[in-house]
Amino acid sequence: MGQPVSGHNPYCSGLRRAVASQTRGSKPVFIRSYEPGQDEGRLPLGLATTAFVYDNALATIALVACGNLPAARLIGDALSKAARADRTFHDGRIRNAYRAGPVGEGPPALPGWWDGNKKLWAEDPAQDGTATGNVAWAALALLTLHQETGDAAYLADAERLLGWITGNTGAETEGFRGGFHGYDPAQVRLDWVSTEHNADVYAVANWLLRLTGSAKYAKAASKARRFLDLSFRENHFLLGRNPDGKMANNAMLALDVQLWPWMAVTDAPSAWRTALGFAETHMAVPGGFDFNGDRDGLWVEGTAQAALAYRMSANPMRSSEILEALRSDQTSSGLLNATRSARVTTGLSLDPTATNADFFYYRRPHLGATAWAVLAAAGWNPFIGRKAN
Repeated sequence: MGQPVSGHNPYCSGLRRAVASQTRGSKPVFIRSYEPGQDEGRLPLGLATTAFVYDNALATIALVACGNLPAARLIGDALSKAARADRTFHDGRIRNAYRAGPVGEGPPALPGWWDGNKKLWAEDPAQDGTATGNVAWAALALLTLHQETGDAAYLADAERLLGWITGNTGAETEGFRGGFHGYDPAQVRLDWVSTEHNADVYAVANWLLRLTGSAKYAKAASKARRFLDLSFRENHFLLGRNPDGKMANNAMLALDVQLWPWMAVTDAPSAWRTALGFAETHMAVPGGFDFNGDRDGLWVEGTAQAALAYRMSANPMRSSEILEALRSDQTSSGLLNATRSARVTTGLSLDPTATNADFFYYRRPHLGATAWAVLAAAGWNPFIGRKAN
């Protein structure tokens, strides 16, 4: 069993309210990732019905850390349904996003909207796709629920998800590729390899190895770990490997890439933790951290990740300072805004054919940012399913 939070966690109420607002009875449910910002009457159409799997997996884990297992199971059961049934594919994948709200019979619906100009039902190709890291996070959520409940179905579904990763995204040498992008039924394989994704896959494979002792999970963990070793450069991690096989430009930075590998790999070399100092030097902004190195604003989700990283690095004072500052980002719903300024750039694109970076975070209440704040306040390491040492 894990170790639910003792004492008051100021961020748990936002998750509880988010689940309560979208749940009908005991049906499995996906929770919408964003709420309209303070100056928004409504969300953009591309987000209005969207429940990102990553955010929902995080919320599941964070609700367990809050001691709210019933709410966690509602989302986890939706993830399980998605792992078992898809409207098009029958290979065990899970999509990047689903339609928010209770999940009915049959395969869970994907997000979308009616395009009045084109007179058609529109969907987002990135949301319809499957990113390797998102599959791994869904598996981490299900493994957390299995640990808390003993329900074998959660374990089986986590194994199914890792089976999809190992069967469909393995690179020729080290690591696992990015996944698939695009509309049904023909999707494009993403040939880049992400350091972040491989930290996620390692965590799932190693967790399953602990539970089962199976050689196939040892092999998957080793494959992911070799890529993490390859990505580390003296005091920081590279973003990953490009589709052409070359490692990413050293100037391409992402905060989570500097934190997640040594959170996920419990026996990581001590040198890996110097990546936190690297992030301080290259990505810190007043009150926290930016997503990347351009320092154009504070990224709340990543700043919460850093608060947990400081706690794991025996610097509880810095962790507490960051968490206290994040209270200013909490909205009336209890959810935290994704950014402190109007917009934060990432330097990335969700479209593999794009020639410019078009992925941004905006100042809107965000499920994922709130979940990370919960985990940081609880000192809960989501990669291993218990409080950090």
